[in-house]
Amino acid sequence: MNNKELVEAFLEFKDEKNIDKATILAILKDVISHALRKRNGIVKKKRDGSEPDEDNFDVIINPDRGDLDIWIYRKVVPDDKYPINEYQEIHLSDAQKIDPDVEVGDEIDEEFQLVNLGRRAIIALKQNLENRLMEYDYINLHRFFKEREGELYTAEVHHVRPNAVYLIDDEGNELVLPRDRQIPSDRFRKGDSVKGVIEKVDMKGNKPVVILSRTDNRFLEKLFEQEIPEVFDGLITVKKIARIPGEKAKVAVDTYDDRIDPVGACVGVRGSRIHGIVRELGNENIDVINYTDNDKLFIQRALGPVKIQRMEFGINEEGKKTAYVYMKPDEISKAIGKRGQNIRLATDITGYEIEIQREQDEEDVELTEFSDEIDDWIIKEFNKIGLDTAKSVLAQDVDDLVRRTDLEEETILEVMRILKEEFEQ
Repeated sequence: MNNKELVEAFLEFKDEKNIDKATILAILKDVISHALRKRNGIVKKKRDGSEPDEDNFDVIINPDRGDLDIWIYRKVVPDDKYPINEYQEIHLSDAQKIDPDVEVGDEIDEEFQLVNLGRRAIIALKQNLENRLMEYDYINLHRFFKEREGELYTAEVHHVRPNAVYLIDDEGNELVLPRDRQIPSDRFRKGDSVKGVIEKVDMKGNKPVVILSRTDNRFLEKLFEQEIPEVFDGLITVKKIARIPGEKAKVAVDTYDDRIDPVGACVGVRGSRIHGIVRELGNENIDVINYTDNDKLFIQRALGPVKIQRMEFGINEEGKKTAYVYMKPDEISKAIGKRGQNIRLATDITGYEIEIQREQDEEDVELTEFSDEIDDWIIKEFNKIGLDTAKSVLAQDVDDLVRRTDLEEETILEVMRILKEEFEQ
């Protein structure tokens, strides 16, 4: 089997790996050169630390023919010299069979056939080529996904594991959606189409591991671009995002065109545009607000439709910039929100620590004043949802308090009876 036939056998990888012939020939040249150096005993560094011998061969690529030539150069030595390095030296009598005019000290070249490496060396060469092509694939795969970090990507569920979902894209590439990058309500089965953003590309050994995420803020931003033409075209800009994945999100949007209502354009008529995004996010509640550089106004918008009496700015004990927001007791629970989600997101999106302060009603009474009649643990239950005065509790609906606290209806009714008696007196 000559060089051309062997090269054609090696090139069988080309189509399945989708690599152009020029590239695979260049890799093959490097692999063959390595095999010839190993055959000749040439190493990167000799044991004594000196530089290795120079290559005594040329591997020449013929891209037009799709093969390569190998030429070996050996020094002509006298016939009585023993031993010789048969890979680098040749006796005069043997050299003259190739070129009758050659003399001792000359260098003679001859074409080398890969088959002369021996069967085991050729098998090793083929395995080395496979490994190099795999490395080439991994490098290209890493570059492909690295350039797409933060982009929206869709792949199909291949198999589901407790800690992650493994997906395959149209090109057969594997992506990983870890459990902590899934929305809590996500439930996937084999064959499902899954959408997310490419969060990052890790390396496991030499193999790239592509991490997909559905909790990353960029996922929500890319969904806005996909569903809302004005965002895709750049007429509306998503300035800031704060999320509790699967629960609630706040998105601040802005526009340079005064004729456009950015919030209205994002939400759509009767929520038509935002609905698709909410559905994709497992019914995540999304508040879209107008962005502004006015911190006071931005905090007001971030907190939502609550009545703020006044606002002061300062630095808290931890050295963080803080907004002290004063409001009537019956507004506090709305500002804090369910499980504190509203104020947490408002803090995230504005960059201010927001501390809600009660604007005291002169006729109101703090719940702690009733500690003789109401147990402390009951008062703490009301405090958890932002209710710390008598009037703030009396302003609430009983059924709503049952739902938002761990208190029984009878307990709540008894507390309200005690509070009402205070004001009746």
